[in-house]
Amino acid sequence: MKTKKLYQQLYFQVIVAIIAGILLGKFYPEIGESMKPLGDGFIKLVKMIIAPVIFITLTLGIAHMTDLKKVGRIAIKAMIYFFTFSTLALIIGLIVGNIMQPGAGLNIDPASLSGDVTQYQKQAHESTITGFIMNIIPETLFSPLVGENILQVLLVAILMGVALVLTKEKSQKITDLLQSLSVPVFKIVSILMKLAPIGAFGAMAFTIGKYGLHSVLNLLFLVATFYVTSILFVILILGAVAWYNGFNIFKLMIYLKEELLLVLGTSSSEPALPGLMEKMQKAGCSKAIVGLVIPTGYSFNLDGTNIYMTLASLFIAQALNIHLPLEKQLILLLVAMLSSKGAAGVTGAGFVTLAATLAVVPEIPIAGMTLILGIDKFMSECRALTNVIGNSVATVVVANWEKQLDKNQLQYALNHPQEIEQSIES
Repeated sequence: MKTKKLYQQLYFQVIVAIIAGILLGKFYPEIGESMKPLGDGFIKLVKMIIAPVIFITLTLGIAHMTDLKKVGRIAIKAMIYFFTFSTLALIIGLIVGNIMQPGAGLNIDPASLSGDVTQYQKQAHESTITGFIMNIIPETLFSPLVGENILQVLLVAILMGVALVLTKEKSQKITDLLQSLSVPVFKIVSILMKLAPIGAFGAMAFTIGKYGLHSVLNLLFLVATFYVTSILFVILILGAVAWYNGFNIFKLMIYLKEELLLVLGTSSSEPALPGLMEKMQKAGCSKAIVGLVIPTGYSFNLDGTNIYMTLASLFIAQALNIHLPLEKQLILLLVAMLSSKGAAGVTGAGFVTLAATLAVVPEIPIAGMTLILGIDKFMSECRALTNVIGNSVATVVVANWEKQLDKNQLQYALNHPQEIEQSIES
């Protein structure tokens, strides 16, 4: 297989695009801000293909299983993993917030707060358990396939996969059709990924052009605290989990460099989802595990978002000189645990879940969110990166638990990432 030159590699093109976007936004902010349609357009293109990718992958994964109890067991194990590490991320954010005190000394008068957070308050009701239940049930069997609600796609795919297993002899043609359809669908993914540098350039140019690097300086300590905490969570916590399960977290990140750079450039984890699912299959995880764990993790396993939620809540309280005793912080933690799960499928989950949490903790005014509204964009990249890495680790772990992991293939993929990348593109 012919090795591509450096300038032909997608990750190199994305890096160049991100740097170019930063420079344009810095020196020509008005032009940079006008690049927004490029980033939005690329994300919209990827969202177009997410529902078919999840539906086909998960449906086929379940259809190829003969034991439906195994499907239920995988789902339960995945949820146990998600709950454990999401809660751990919330606790770590709480601990770091108390130790580092990023908001201490700002002495902001709550009466002086201004800014519009009403859109997040309106969305926050969707983060309740009732809102979650209503959010997961689609209008029709096929409506999720033309929408962007991942949870609804999951529900329909699971039902279809189970139905195909129960009617295996009569519905084999449907299974064969989906198998054949998966080939052009993933080829579309490959075609769309060639536009990733354009999307990353537009998104980064807009962010720097609109908000400017200077907007980070006033709240640099909070941003730095969040980034360092997330990095340590990935290296120490997820790194230990990876080591225990027989793989190296750094090699995994190198293997997923195209997807991670795409997340960095677009400030969204969604564009990386199709490629992430295909790469985790190439890394030896079974199709059923990948199809169930990754899309579900995008809604329930948000490690970066959870660190952000408790850390940001404490920052707001500290900046407003609001003392939160231990019992109030424990209430905050419990509320965040519920709201982080309830907001699954809600667009902009990071800020929305924060609004939902503060709405139930009256000691901290929800208007305090305006303090971090300007820098939230600069923290969204780190949230999304941590979320994607966390879901990648979860996929390997659950596959290993279920003995549906080809360990030799995993090691080959991690040690020869370039060959896997070329095999996907070819």
